[in-house]
Amino acid sequence: MKKFNIRKVLDGLKEVSSSTPSVQVGPQENHLIQETIQSEHFQLCKTVRHGFPYQPSSMAFDPVQKILAIGTQSGALRLFGRPGVECYCQHESGAAVIQLQFLINEGALVSALADDSVHLWNLRQKRPAILHSLKFNRERITFCHLPFQSKWLYIGTERGNIHIVNVESFTLSGYVIMWNKAIELSSKAHPGPVVHISDNPMDEGKLIIGFESGIVVLWDLKSKKADYRYTYDEAIHSVAWHHEGKQFICSHSDGTLTIWNVRGQGKPIQTITPHGKQPKDGKKPEPCKPILKVEYKTTRNGEPFIILSGGLSYDTVGRRPCLTVMHGKSTAVLEMDYPIVDFLTLCETPYPNDFQEPYAVVVLLEKDLVVIDLAQNGYPIFENPYPLTIHESPVTCCEYFADCPVDLIPALYSVGSRQKRQGYSKKEWPISGGNWGQGTQSYPEIIITGHADGTVKFWDASAIMLQVLYKLKTAKVFDRNRSKEDKGSTEVSDEDPFAIQIMAWCPESRMLCVAGVSANVIIYRFSKLEVTTEVVQLLEVRMQYELNDIESPDGGGGGGEQTSALPTPGASPQTSGPPSHPSTSSNNSDGGNIPCLKVRSTPLKQSPGYQVDLVVQLVWVSGEPPQQITSLALNSSYGLVVFGNSNGLAVVDYVQKTVVLNLGTVELYGSNDPYQRQPRSPRKTRQPSGGLCDINEGSATSEDRCKSPTSGNMSFSVLLKRNQFYNGGGRGAKMSRKLSLPTELKPDLDHRDNSFSRSRSSSVTSIDKEAREAISSFHFSETFARKGDSTLTPCLYVGTSLGTVLALALTLPPAGEQRQLQPVIISPTGMLGRLKGSILRMAFLDSTGSLLPPAYEPWFEPNVTADGEEREKVRKRRPVSVSPSTSQDLNEGQYAVVCSEKQAKVMSLPSQTCIYKHSITETSFILRADVVQMSQGACVACFCANGHIMTLSVPGLRPLMDVNYLPLTDMRIARTFCFTNLGQAMYLCSPTEIQRITYSQDICENLQEMLGELFTPVETPEAPNRGFFKGLFGGGAQSLDREELFGEVAAGKASRSLAQHIPGPGGIEGMKGAASGVVGDLARARIALDERGQKLGELEERTAAMMASADSFSKHAHEMMLKCKDKKWYQF
Repeated sequence: MKKFNIRKVLDGLKEVSSSTPSVQVGPQENHLIQETIQSEHFQLCKTVRHGFPYQPSSMAFDPVQKILAIGTQSGALRLFGRPGVECYCQHESGAAVIQLQFLINEGALVSALADDSVHLWNLRQKRPAILHSLKFNRERITFCHLPFQSKWLYIGTERGNIHIVNVESFTLSGYVIMWNKAIELSSKAHPGPVVHISDNPMDEGKLIIGFESGIVVLWDLKSKKADYRYTYDEAIHSVAWHHEGKQFICSHSDGTLTIWNVRGQGKPIQTITPHGKQPKDGKKPEPCKPILKVEYKTTRNGEPFIILSGGLSYDTVGRRPCLTVMHGKSTAVLEMDYPIVDFLTLCETPYPNDFQEPYAVVVLLEKDLVVIDLAQNGYPIFENPYPLTIHESPVTCCEYFADCPVDLIPALYSVGSRQKRQGYSKKEWPISGGNWGQGTQSYPEIIITGHADGTVKFWDASAIMLQVLYKLKTAKVFDRNRSKEDKGSTEVSDEDPFAIQIMAWCPESRMLCVAGVSANVIIYRFSKLEVTTEVVQLLEVRMQYELNDIESPDGGGGGGEQTSALPTPGASPQTSGPPSHPSTSSNNSDGGNIPCLKVRSTPLKQSPGYQVDLVVQLVWVSGEPPQQITSLALNSSYGLVVFGNSNGLAVVDYVQKTVVLNLGTVELYGSNDPYQRQPRSPRKTRQPSGGLCDINEGSATSEDRCKSPTSGNMSFSVLLKRNQFYNGGGRGAKMSRKLSLPTELKPDLDHRDNSFSRSRSSSVTSIDKEAREAISSFHFSETFARKGDSTLTPCLYVGTSLGTVLALALTLPPAGEQRQLQPVIISPTGMLGRLKGSILRMAFLDSTGSLLPPAYEPWFEPNVTADGEEREKVRKRRPVSVSPSTSQDLNEGQYAVVCSEKQAKVMSLPSQTCIYKHSITETSFILRADVVQMSQGACVACFCANGHIMTLSVPGLRPLMDVNYLPLTDMRIARTFCFTNLGQAMYLCSPTEIQRITYSQDICENLQEMLGELFTPVETPEAPNRGFFKGLFGGGAQSLDREELFGEVAAGKASRSLAQHIPGPGGIEGMKGAASGVVGDLARARIALDERGQKLGELEERTAAMMASADSFSKHAHEMMLKCKDKKWYQF
């Protein structure tokens, strides 16, 4: 009984005003609901990063482990193995990675950075770590070379010198190749930086050094002098050996290739200009663009391959970047979509002195990774299994759903698999190293990305992988080709008119709704059957908020919404219904009724997957473009979609294809209830004339709301024009439209912070502030519509940018045939409460504190031709999981959880009393808030503009976690950050990459098992057989004891000031717990032995030093004794 009494007390309380804390009821309420979720259930960590490495700069491949490494300009390192095995690491300095070198089959990688540091990465653990670093102080690194199975790394510098580093200890050898020793004494000029170093495949004692100026030197390591020098009058970009070590090839800045005999000094034996036009009179071909890289690969049974990038002739303006493959007499020019950063030829052998047998070329482009099959005719590309196409068109919004229905991913996959391109190589993807993790996390996860070109992509994100499932092109609904007259009259340069701004998705019913940047909403149903839609269903909605005198009851010739407190029923929703044929008659005298995009009038063939059900367009009113849509929600159980902007909101019944409600924001506040109006019969008109709304000036909002109090010049309100930032900052979607906006709405374009200068005209009343109050969020729920209600009714809760929460009660016709015929009635029921800042999220809990999911309809096939009854059986509405309204007892209350930019509140329903309040941030503001379900219970998760990620319990709003995760460096993070259930979250960390994080302690603990292994123990292939005659007469590969040459005994110590050694965090501490299995144990043992050996060595040195000092002491003592032997005591 105690529970009932307390509830009565709560119901009797007046709503606590926002200024007073709700402490007095807090403790009692805690007795009612025991919150199971505690702070120890939370921990924040990064899980995985997906997508194409942003701004790549270098690449390396381990031919035995079959692992690809890509370095970027921001110091990131991405490692790729078989599909699903990926890893991301970051150099702390953030300097660009200029070169990568694998220690082949050793599970280690050397990276050279633009800040002249060299690092050794240990890849034998799931999260690679740096073992050693070396920072050069006086010289700039330009090129590195690590011979196969050698521990000595050659480092070329800008000054033209070559230093040698022991990779095991990361110490410099005293052996240095100075530039002035390498070039001829007679040469007066400096040869330039070192651009190439490699050893002769047949003789490790001979090193070829390429200098930028065009000089190549063959250096004898043993005799420490140059054997041969080769000079050419064009700058060198790269050098490559023939595997027999008798010839090498150079690529030059004038687009030529020169082939040289090792022993022939004077001239190249052959000069080729692959893309040069050969003049008839025998003159030199005209110069071409530089050949940036060349590779020379031999085959056992056929001609060698010469593969190069660049070298096109200068007259090919506008031609795309090319990779050229020369094989015998044939030359194939393969065009690429983006500039080439680097390429590597994959060969069957890791040994440089064997026939190379190339089978593929990996081409790293600025925004893509392409692998070409060299073994098949026509050089087809391999189908890329990694999720590298996130940025195919810039991402404008994201949503993340964990714990989806299990049949959803197979359904999306089956329709998506038909969208695959043809013509790929038949072979397996060649980058196949590593092993998958052993994760047990089994729930399905889906990420949806909306893009600037109007595409929506569905991704399977289960078990820390990412794979594209299905791609929907929303632009197909619209006419793309507009006539010239239209273009001329509206002066439009439309860049991204189809960009997706907001997405609402119901995973259970598979209904999808997207709002585009051109003030359009498209509703999609999922079908497994193909269908041809003769006419795309269209609703046109006029949303305008006029502050003039009240117009005539008939709506003033289709004028906007009235502003009287009691609008006449005549001003009911203005809408034109689904047209049977495009009508040309339109009332254009006021320059209105034009939608921003023209819906196609020809039949639309819709493949299995998402098929358009209805298009809703906001039209121009009185010469003003429609305001951008700021919020969107759908409920499949009620058959309703609602969207709002800075003028008001519109509710669309997509079952009957009508607008049920079209209200200005102010009218929602009406206390009495004159709004129960039925929709008028829709006027059958549609304007065929096109025209494009301006998306930069689309959301004119008042200064006071748009600027968060602390945001200074940057405004992060919900009304931010989302499209403005997806090109990595700046105004992404520019439309150079010259609009004659009324002065009241003219944006102050000098300040790009969405604040607007207003010149207030006399007719603008004090309601002006409210008139520009935008709708910022929606929530459908079956709850108590009014204060003191005893029954649950379907409701729509509305949150505004001024922090108000308003309720609308929905009266729905019974399911079945009646649902098609009777109107949905919506009545505003007043205000639930006010919070500081714009409302971001609302949710409802039952009396036990469990999250109430919104009602939904299970998915059914919309295109079945069965009779109506069967269809309706399938379509029966599944009620929400609360007790039925008839048996609803008063003590079975609910809680409304509301989160704004500044604070969170929990209200008890039906009493509408605020029982908990928590101020989340005073100095900053929240960008994203979600009420999520964890395995231990529900919580509120928030991402704040100051970089903090926080969680609060519900309903008690106890702070559970607060981590300063990342400062908000750009708007992309703010626009794409989402939390979802079970402790998962994501955001776009660059224009091309998704970063996933977790705030769940369970996932953090299990992450190690879920991550894949990069290193797998593999036998190194056998070295090529030298053959009997070669062994007898010499001529096989000559090996070299590099230790003898470069070790401290022979070469001495290097200058200390040249470079400093920095031990990495990935030593023995980094190994603990990080590596697992035998490999990890071996590696740990090896490091421990190394360290032990080091300590023993030090001990030995100390002992030797002590012995030496003891020895010298005894000598001195003996000498003294001899000196003093015959002297008397008084002679001292």
